[in-house]
Amino acid sequence: MLPPMLTVTFDAHDPARLAQFWAGMLGREVVEDAGGALLPGDDTQLSLRFVPSGAEKVGPNRRMHLHLTSASNADQEQTVATALGLGAGHLDVGQRPEEGHIVLADPEGNAFCVIEPGNGFLAGCGLLGELACDGTREVGRFWSEALGWPLVWDQDQETAIQSPHGGTKVAWGGPPLAPKEVRNRQRFDLAPAGGDQQAEVDRLVSLGATRLEVSEDGAVVLADPDGNEFSVRGN
Repeated sequence: MLPPMLTVTFDAHDPARLAQFWAGMLGREVVEDAGGALLPGDDTQLSLRFVPSGAEKVGPNRRMHLHLTSASNADQEQTVATALGLGAGHLDVGQRPEEGHIVLADPEGNAFCVIEPGNGFLAGCGLLGELACDGTREVGRFWSEALGWPLVWDQDQETAIQSPHGGTKVAWGGPPLAPKEVRNRQRFDLAPAGGDQQAEVDRLVSLGATRLEVSEDGAVVLADPDGNEFSVRGN
């Protein structure tokens, strides 16, 4: 069975504006998609999707955030300048002055980092180098099995996976985890490669997911072993 296609979905008050911001950051085109906006990726770069939500945002979302890479100090400075020009702002999450990465927030307050040049872990991963997540080793291993992506890091309760084709890494930082009090504003959406939604749901449940509900658009909502919601879409 072919692995499912992965998209990272963002809840947004203004999906079109947020999609345009990230299109400007990543050099991609915006495609209308099921009431939202999609930035298609490829075999090595994650697709990003932005959908409307009226839910109130409580503080900066750090459970899942993007890391952009830099080829040089000048390149890092240019990426930061581009972000600020598109509507981003600086964000203080307690980072120390000697740390080389720069933490920003997109126009809806979602945290992301512009990583300093010379980061060996993200070498060769492309501009969208990493999706960094809160999560346990168990959930990293779950997603490795779910996506068919090998573990490229598994040490001290921290895990990371990467497509067999390379590109963006998805990493989990291990415990302790912040309490989960509301529905995540960023989550995974899966599209079964063969189109069989029920077979994909059954497979994911056998790997440790929990079935939660069926959404209005027919997607089946599940939770991973850490309780994070994700969706499996139908045809």
